[in-house]
Amino acid sequence: MDGRPCSKVACTNDAVSTLTYVYADSMAVLGPLSGQAEPHSYDLCAKHSDRLSVPQGWQVIRHVSLGDQQPRAL
Repeated sequence: MDGRPCSKVACTNDAVSTLTYVYADSMAVLGPLSGQAEPHSYDLCAKHSDRLSVPQGWQVIRHVSLGDQQPRAL
């Protein structure tokens, strides 16, 4: 493991994204892995980032880097 580990218990994968919550707005924000670990955020591997779920009534904002996007099939 070269990078930071996933925050999920028992997951041994490297983190690829960072999750933060904005409780006042009922919002979860998932973005590229932050430059350093933050105490009030969660670093997630690709599997856990893809499976992210939030409480009913919350919204999820997913930020992606343009270089990380997969080409669309026409």
